[in-house]
Amino acid sequence: MTSAAPPRVRLAVDIGGTFVDAISYDEALGTFQIHKASTTPAAPARGVLDAIDGLVHRGQSVTGLVHGTTLGLNAILQRNGAAVGIITNEGFSDLLEIARAAIPTEHMYNFSFAAPPPLVPRRHRIGVPGRIDARGQVLTALDEDAVVEAGRVLVEEHGLRSLAVCFLHSYINPDHERQAASLLREAFPDALVSVSSDITREYREYERTSTVTLDAYIAPVMNDYLAELETGLTERGLFEVGPSRPLHIMRSGGGAMTAGLARRSPLTTVLSGPAGGVVGASHLAREMSWPRVLTFDVGGTTLDACVIQDGTPSEVHEASIDGFPLLIPIFDIRSVGAGGGSIAWMHEGLLRVGPRSAGAVPGPAAYLRGGTEPTITDASLVLGYLDSEAFLAGEMSVSTEAAREAIASKLAGPLGVSPEEAAASVFRVLMARTVGALREITVERGLDPREFSLLAFGGAGPLLAPMLAREMEIATTVIPQLPAAFSALGMLMSDIQYELATTILRPLSDVTLDEIEPALVELTAQAESTLLGQGLERETHSFERVLDARYQGQEHALSVVWQPGDTAAQLAERFNQLHVNRHGHAMPVDVQILAARVRAVGRLAKPELRPLAVSSDGPAQPSGERVAYDVATARMVPFALYHRAALAVGQSLAGPAIVEEGTSTTVLFSDQQLAVDAYGELLITANGKEST
Repeated sequence: MTSAAPPRVRLAVDIGGTFVDAISYDEALGTFQIHKASTTPAAPARGVLDAIDGLVHRGQSVTGLVHGTTLGLNAILQRNGAAVGIITNEGFSDLLEIARAAIPTEHMYNFSFAAPPPLVPRRHRIGVPGRIDARGQVLTALDEDAVVEAGRVLVEEHGLRSLAVCFLHSYINPDHERQAASLLREAFPDALVSVSSDITREYREYERTSTVTLDAYIAPVMNDYLAELETGLTERGLFEVGPSRPLHIMRSGGGAMTAGLARRSPLTTVLSGPAGGVVGASHLAREMSWPRVLTFDVGGTTLDACVIQDGTPSEVHEASIDGFPLLIPIFDIRSVGAGGGSIAWMHEGLLRVGPRSAGAVPGPAAYLRGGTEPTITDASLVLGYLDSEAFLAGEMSVSTEAAREAIASKLAGPLGVSPEEAAASVFRVLMARTVGALREITVERGLDPREFSLLAFGGAGPLLAPMLAREMEIATTVIPQLPAAFSALGMLMSDIQYELATTILRPLSDVTLDEIEPALVELTAQAESTLLGQGLERETHSFERVLDARYQGQEHALSVVWQPGDTAAQLAERFNQLHVNRHGHAMPVDVQILAARVRAVGRLAKPELRPLAVSSDGPAQPSGERVAYDVATARMVPFALYHRAALAVGQSLAGPAIVEEGTSTTVLFSDQQLAVDAYGELLITANGKEST
């Protein structure tokens, strides 16, 4: 008798500031399971492996793992990356100090603003002879002996492990950079070498230098982490990392890549955690035909939001992290230091919330792990939104009394109010910060948030979203299934994605399109080779051409898709319409191409979105009652309690009510109502209004 084949599961893991979320998908049954484990900041791989251990058991066949991490981002924000050495053109070692004269928008009225100090001190930056001009012609040959000597000084005398190479005009001709990288890797095999033209082929020497510096800054951190993770996976016998069972890492601009490619380009993973939620939201928006979606991802440390229109998330190719510019494709995610672990504190008599977070260690006061500062989680317990006995489905013990004491001593006392009023004030301040951040990516870009659906996920997203929807007059709030692990679920929806670009800097014309065609063909061939190298068959490949264009004289560009057969006039018209949509007007000015991109996608199998078979015409039945704070009436009132698993398709209920599901809690108020759609999603609207 033949034994049954072991269950085949795919995994996704997302590291947050407080918890690690792991999700498994049974390929045969089409079912999901989730598990949370505490984040372990001192040894990040341990928390990931703990989450996997709680989810996958021996005898199961793990066919793939997708992973999103903010390890690189945290290294930059906390300034605990590697010591980096920079090798550049002779005479350009001070580029990081010279930088740009512009002051960031958020500091435009701060007369004492000071740019962050460079990540690399002057003594670790060395210029070498050699020069290529803006046309890609070699003016001065690269001094190979000087390159090796610079590497010797940085590696042997200064003890550096990571080197960044950035030469002028390498975006048009990378030969000198590649030559230098080859020399350095041969002479110093233990050093990690980042090359600007391998990351971005765009002009702007300061931004390219900053980008490759950040890449080198986090490269040792990511390499050590991925090596430890792969070792742990192999030791468990669940997942032997290799071509047939690849470990994929999320990219900041969506899609995934193999761990090997992530090692070579670690900067592309810097926002890979939040990117998973955006990918999942985009997939859901396309499947459900939602034209406009605003994502609302609230974890333990941050609140992340992104605009999605017609199933496509807003994306940029130039961004900054803590004042350092970078040139990589990245989702246009607006982040606020306001998660479940964000600390509420007093400053000169005023209540503040965030950006400091209690994190996983010591955590909120309610965790009883040594934390004494009140957090959003503590305020939620004091206001009755969370049940201390059922926190994380009862797997974690928390104390409402400890939360109340922290709120009372740190906030209520200084404010001269009750603990409940102080806790309610925490949410008022939080909402003011959140509304401001979301208006920056909607109202300030000509978009009306009232025309969007609010898709809420993350451990605290469903709790806060109905409150935010009231503030912003958003008609429909959607709570998807498995909201606490939705970012990890989104990673299971991702494809393998890769992008290559080349600088053009020429007027948009049919002649220009013909002349840049060979460059696009070459980029497509490179992208296809990369996909094949990641084990993807040709039939899964697709390629999209994109032009970064602007009006002549403008500084910033918009990306326009270049469809097969498009003429220059058609592309110009498409650009004009995009400019109207983004900025409210078009201009009677010639259009200039800055760069041409090839976006390569290798399609992967995805979990199927299936309607639920169980439905009910009867009313939802509450499981109990708890007194909580109703923001609609500003009073503590009885809230009906419901278990989400007991709600069936077609059922509806009116607030005030709390819907619990172990790892997440949805709170709706007395002026709101909830309905369960055919896919088990919770749709929350204002009383008397239908969902849109």
